[in-house]
Formats: sequence, C-alpha cells, structure tokens
Amino acid sequence: MRCKGNPFSRRGFLAAGTLGGIGLSLPELLMRQAMAEQKHYDFVEAKAKSVIHVYLPGGMAQQESFDPKPYSPMEYRGEMRTIKTNTGEVVSETIPQLAKRADKFSVIRSMTHGEAAHERGTHNMFTGYKPSPALKYPSFGAVVSHEYGPRKNLPPYVCIPNVPNEFAGTGYLPSSYGGFALGSDPAQSNFKVRDLNLASGVDEQRFMRRKQALATVNNQFVSTSSADSVGAMNTFYERAYSLLDTPEAKLAFDIEKEDPKLRDKYGRNQAGQRLLMARRLVEAGTRLVTLTYGGWDMHNNITSSFKSTMPSLDVALSALLDDLSERGLLDETLVMVSSEFGRTPKINATAGRDHWPKVFSVMLAGGGIKGGMIYGASDSTASEPDQDPVSPADLACTMYRCLGIVADKELMAPGDRPIEIVDGGQLIEPLMV
Repeated sequence: MRCKGNPFSRRGFLAAGTLGGIGLSLPELLMRQAMAEQKHYDFVEAKAKSVIHVYLPGGMAQQESFDPKPYSPMEYRGEMRTIKTNTGEVVSETIPQLAKRADKFSVIRSMTHGEAAHERGTHNMFTGYKPSPALKYPSFGAVVSHEYGPRKNLPPYVCIPNVPNEFAGTGYLPSSYGGFALGSDPAQSNFKVRDLNLASGVDEQRFMRRKQALATVNNQFVSTSSADSVGAMNTFYERAYSLLDTPEAKLAFDIEKEDPKLRDKYGRNQAGQRLLMARRLVEAGTRLVTLTYGGWDMHNNITSSFKSTMPSLDVALSALLDDLSERGLLDETLVMVSSEFGRTPKINATAGRDHWPKVFSVMLAGGGIKGGMIYGASDSTASEPDQDPVSPADLACTMYRCLGIVADKELMAPGDRPIEIVDGGQLIEPLMV
C-alpha cells in the first residue's frame, strides 16, 4: 500500500480542468478537496505514542549483525559464527542477548539506497529523502515536533547526548522544532542536563523576575520582527521555563533517580545509559528521542571492532526491550535501530569492510510493529536485495503511519511551497500490527 492515497492531492488538482465535464465547479472541487484532506489526515490510527531512534553512525555491517551469510565463501562471510534466535532465525554471534528476544522485534534485511557517502546516506536515513541542493528537509524528530508539539511539558524531540548531525535538524521548518540536546552524556558520573538547573545564586523570586523581564523583551522583538531566529528563541525560552517550572519534567532527566540495579542491567556505559535515558524520556512524555552509539565505519579489523563495540549495545537494547515490555510501554513505543548504510560483501585487504548502500539491515520493535519477523532478504553474499527491497522513504512512511502521521501530508516550505512529509514510499504492511 502506498503512502499516497489522497485523490485530491496537489498533484491530482492539476487535473481540475477535466472535471468540468462531470459538473464540478471550482468551489465544489475545493470543498471536496478539503473534505478528502480532512478525512485523509485526521483519521489515521496511531499505534505508537513515541519513537526511540537508535542511530549507529558510520554504517553498521549487516553480515556481522542481523544478516550473516554462513554458507558464502570465507572472504564474504567473515570470521564470525552464527547463532539461532528464539524464533529459529540465524543471526551473528555478536548479538546473543537480542537473539533470545527475537520474538520482540523484527528485522528488515533489504534496506537499500544509492548513497555511499556518509553525509548523503545519513540524510536519507534521517529524513526519508534523497539529498537536494535546492531544499533542506526536516528530520523525523522535527516533523514529529511540528505535528504534535510538547506533551506533559517535555520537549517533543530530544537528542542524546547532542544533535548527532546536520540532518537531524529542522530543514525548511522553523527552527523552534529543533531537538533539545542534553549537552552531556548520561554515562558520565557527573552528568547534568545543560541549562536545566537555576544558576548559582538565583533563587525562585529572582528567577520569576528574570522570566517576566525576558517575556517583555521577547514580546517586543516578536512584534517588530518576523525573523525565524527570534520566534525560535522565544519558543526555546518558553519550553526551557516550562522544564524549570515543572518538577515532573525535570525528574525525567535525572537518571540518578533510577534503580541502580536497572542501571546495571542496561550497562554502566554509553549504550546502556543513553538507552535508559531514552526510556525515561518517552515514559515521561517525549515523543521522539534520537540517540547515537559507537563508531561503525569499520574499514579495518572488523572482527575485533565488533567484539569491542557490539556487546554493550546488545545488552542495552535487550534491557530496553525487557524494560519497555514490563512497563507496558513496548506496544506504544516504536524502537528503530538504523545506520546510514551497510558494508561491502567482501572483506577488504585490511580485514574490514567498506561502504555499501545497496543492501543493509534495520531493526524495528514495538509501537505498531510485529515481533519475530524477518522482512525482505539480501542475496547469498549480502550484495543487493533478493526480495522486497525497502527504501528510506518506505521506512519513513511506515514509521510516520505508526505514529498516526500521514506521510503525504503537505507542509509549507519557504515561499509557500507545499512539500510532502515523504515523497512516495510504501507502507511495509507485513510488518505492521
């Protein structure tokens, strides 16, 4: 099923002149268009309330993770052995904990695009669009922030620990929809969220006086300027004050309040504490959390690199799935694990793998996605899709539908130019609940 589905879309409207023969006037056409759009956009059931987007920068190898090739020649399959999951599938030995929980997640083994450069591949996987010199597209988090706004005084879009790349921004949307960055790593012993506490020497009364004075100044600027940066700063200040004013919101960021045993279960490391923080935030009301972990650009010694990088992620993701499930949150939280591309089918001269966008894997769990499925397949050497290829637009379309957002809804770019949230793309219906 295509994300498309509005017969009175902007493109369909170009055929308006042909409707005169069946007796539709322009006002009648416009009324029908409005009714169709209202139905099309407003009545999509949301399975997910939140998204945790785990991004693995550099390009994670599919062969050493979710799509091993045990029957291919050694120079293709690599040195890793395989293990069986609790659903009977085969995955790399690098993810033993996830293998025990394969019934809780699904894997797309046929992701594909044509961008072998890190920046362009990252753009694809954060926006659902191919890069364009003519327009900057908004990231998933910015779109969700634009469509839904804050919930329970929590920022709708949060980045852990920082905004991960230039394509995780707002694109053509106002900058007020940008991600709230923690500014430091929750794995650090002295972790504090940047700007979330009152400055030293500032009591509540002084804080309120500053807030009132700033509001007066901001109102003057907003009334005399239409600049996006002015409005954005005003919005950021308002949201920051909401956090400072709301103990429950501040508490969500205080990872020290978490049960020490649960912190240990996730792992006292970057992967563990970032994922635990993400769970705290979606539980408290954040709509989309983007976090990064590791460096997966393994051109050299891929076996040893995986053995040092993957165990923490394997443990942390497994703990997250257990934790969300036990709290009754997995069905309403979509977990997406992605990377900008995969790695070459053949091991290179330095015992690593190079960039390969033709086929790679993405993991999905919860929030409207079935568990225990493998969707699509790569060929015998993980060179290209063998069946059911999935594009970044397909993935984005499916993610948005799980959130109740219709991906072909049009947002306004500069110059009153209507741009679809995703251009094209098909729902990956076999994966959807």
